[in-house]
This record gives sequence, structure tokens and C-alpha cells, in this order.
Amino acid sequence: QVGRTGALTPVARLKPVFVGGVTVSNATLHNIDEINKKEILIGDMVAVRRAGDVIPEVVEVKLDRRKEDSVPFKMIENCPMCNSVLVRKDANHYCKNEHCPSRKIESLIHFSSRDAMYIEGFGESIVEDFYNLGYLKNIDDFYTLDKYKDELMLLEGFGEKSISKLLESASNSKK
Repeated sequence: QVGRTGALTPVARLKPVFVGGVTVSNATLHNIDEINKKEILIGDMVAVRRAGDVIPEVVEVKLDRRKEDSVPFKMIENCPMCNSVLVRKDANHYCKNEHCPSRKIESLIHFSSRDAMYIEGFGESIVEDFYNLGYLKNIDDFYTLDKYKDELMLLEGFGEKSISKLLESASNSKK
């Protein structure tokens, strides 16, 4: 997973499991040092918790249930989105390409989130879809989406009411 700062976070893909009131199918592995410290191999049975009651994380490996075909995790060398060579700094790996699509999408998601401008309705999937369709490429595009209103209403799952709410929410965030 590539974040808005370019930091890559390895993610465990899990068989869905119920943890702390939600079904979890992904969990953070933090970084390569944490993976090595916990001796996590691909295919391992693991214990998962929700760190801070929010982010699912792998707590430990169930060594007594390790399969013979489990294999060591090897950190990738290139960004999975833009193929730029990754740079390691301390325990983390970074994509230094400022134009990396993942970094841009994550920046837009952060900008619209509660921790920033809190533009209601712009969840991760909508931001990513609008980015991929070319409607959101930069932060200021949130405030010029109205010129695409007719086109946006034609998108599957959207209509005049939902697009109007998104545009109103973007406008209200300026206040």
C-alpha cells in the first residue's frame, strides 16, 4: 500500500475474520523490520487485533500452525503503481515519485477526510474513481467539479441528487 507521503506499508491479506465488531480481510504489517521481528511468513496463521480499536494489525504468528509451504516475505524493489525504484529510510520504504498515482490519490483522500477539509461523501472509492476518470487530479479540482455535473450524473451509481450533494459538500468545505 502506497501512502500520500510515498511510504509503503506491507498489508496482510487475510481470510475474512470478525475482530472487534467488524469483519477484517486486510491488516497492516507496518514495515519490513516488523515483519522480520515477528517472523511472519506468507501463508502463516496469525493473530489479529484492531490497534487503537481502528486499524487491523497482525499481532503474532501462530507458529504451531505454520504450514510447510509458508515462504518468507521479500520487500518489493519498485513502486507497485508507478514502478519507481523504492528508497529505504530507517525501517520504511518510500516511493519518491511525486507524480505517483497512489500518492496523488492518497493525498486527495486525506484532503477530503475528517482530519482535513471534511468534504462529506468523498470516501476513498469515490475519490479513487473520480481520479481514475480524470475529474480529480489536484486538490483544487474538488472545487471545479460542478463544470462536470452533467457527466458525473451519468456515472453508474450516481444521479442528480447524489452529485448535487457532493458538489454542495465541496462548496461548504470552503467555509
